[in-house]
Amino acid sequence: MADLKKLAIFISGRGSNMQSIVNACQSGKIPAEVAIIISNRADAAGLEFAKNKNIPTAVINHKDFPSRATFEDALQQALAPYNVDLICLAGFMRVLTDHFITKWPEKILNIHPSLLPKFKGLHPQRQALEAGESESGCSVHYVVPELDSGPVILQKTVPIEADDTEESLSARILEQEHTAYPEAIRKILS
Repeated sequence: MADLKKLAIFISGRGSNMQSIVNACQSGKIPAEVAIIISNRADAAGLEFAKNKNIPTAVINHKDFPSRATFEDALQQALAPYNVDLICLAGFMRVLTDHFITKWPEKILNIHPSLLPKFKGLHPQRQALEAGESESGCSVHYVVPELDSGPVILQKTVPIEADDTEESLSARILEQEHTAYPEAIRKILS
């Protein structure tokens, strides 16, 4: 067990992708352990899940800091005791800057609900529908300073149905995210 890699997961909400990563680690599907879960919101529902799984948590509210840099310094301080190998952003609704990212080269992952490089940023499902795409999906990628632009590790596709709404497409993509993220982590660690 001592050779397991250590993951940190950053969340802002219910953490459904965080839960799929935790479950995959605890079942042995990912050769890692979740060392800490950090949220920028004290009311993030995912924190309760983490506590029930006996995973250490930290809340670092970005609103408590005068700048992004000081917020990111607090993230670094929270990570320091855990000797983390990989950071997984799982619905973490803060954009990290070079100040943080450059300290973790190829060690921060994110999942995005589109087939990158298409439809970066907010509302990618809506963007895909408005563009008349026949398929969408999700991408697990390395985080680089440019938003949603890091090298893609793994993608899963989802067909776009004629009657899809942003909500129905989002729900089907989310199902794929729950398998894609653990699969991508396993791929990186093997």
